[in-house]
Amino acid sequence: MCEIHENNPKSNTKTISVADAVGTVLAHDITEITPGQFKGCAFRKGHIIQPEDVTHLQRLGKEHLFVLDVKPNEMHEDEAAYALANALMGEGVKIQGDPREGKINIIAKRSGLLKIDRELLHQFNMSGDIMCATLHNNTVVKEGQTVAGTRAIPLVVKKEVIECAVAIANNGHKIIEVKEIRRPKVGVVITGNEVYYGRIQDAFGPVIKKKLEEYGGEVSGIYFAPDDESYIEARLRELIDAGCDLLITTGGMSVDPDDVTRFAIRNLGASDITYGSAVLPGAMFLIAYLDSSTQPSALSAQIEEKDRQSQITHYASRVTVLGIPACGMYHKTTIFDLMLPRVLAGEKIGRKELAELGHGGLCMNCEVCRYPVCPFGKG
Repeated sequence: MCEIHENNPKSNTKTISVADAVGTVLAHDITEITPGQFKGCAFRKGHIIQPEDVTHLQRLGKEHLFVLDVKPNEMHEDEAAYALANALMGEGVKIQGDPREGKINIIAKRSGLLKIDRELLHQFNMSGDIMCATLHNNTVVKEGQTVAGTRAIPLVVKKEVIECAVAIANNGHKIIEVKEIRRPKVGVVITGNEVYYGRIQDAFGPVIKKKLEEYGGEVSGIYFAPDDESYIEARLRELIDAGCDLLITTGGMSVDPDDVTRFAIRNLGASDITYGSAVLPGAMFLIAYLDSSTQPSALSAQIEEKDRQSQITHYASRVTVLGIPACGMYHKTTIFDLMLPRVLAGEKIGRKELAELGHGGLCMNCEVCRYPVCPFGKG
């Protein structure tokens, strides 16, 4: 953390008569307003005053200007903004154009999942005289979308401040990045005697399919299964044999005697099973992984082939299993909406990640759902 402060924000500027300003560097933007015709910037900060500018400035009512006096141990805000942005950016983001009023926007270079290192961002912003504001961590963004903005706050900033902030941003991985979201090949098993025996109509399938399609997912198969763990396990194996790399089960995640879906997932040989999340709706969510090294050779061969083909290398050695509780059928937004993009971006989700969702993990059940433009899941 830096403890460097500039007490006098005008110490790097001086006031000069417009008539004497030719050849000096303007320290601030100057706006021109012509009623009914024009309102905008007539002269930008950093502009070198030319002889022909003098009468124009005087027409705008200017008799004196602030001009910059940048010392060797200082940095102009535009130069500082470039240094800060380049230090903040990881993969999947880029700078948008030139600095405007000392600020640089950072945009998504590709569609995907925005990842923000919140702890490093906090340290960065504690540097003083600089700032960076971002969208929330784990926001799904489109290519070209603005995800962050950074700037030096004074017109002229100490180089030492910038060097300190850059060092924080370069501490390990980058603070801002956009991860690629892969297109999954999905198998779904909808459990429950009431649906399997035709007592009620399934309502889970259309919901799951619609949400997967938003990420370009391919649903390879949907099976219906009674509350029988052997039957459910057999259907899941068939979907694995069909090449699915994401398995989704619905229902059977509660604690009733007939709720056996999680036992079927365990019998499948899944590892790292995490049952329960700090989210409402979605407390009885389950996530588990099938590791290629513990699976039959046919599955291992399929996963290894995906490894070779995929560019998201850190997910491909495993098949992810998501257990969606009944809330996923009738709540518009649930834990499934929070977890799906993160799983598809290659994150390994466990107890820690599910526990972190508690702050902000309570859906407000608005009459009209505005997710993702709401606080749900953004703690």
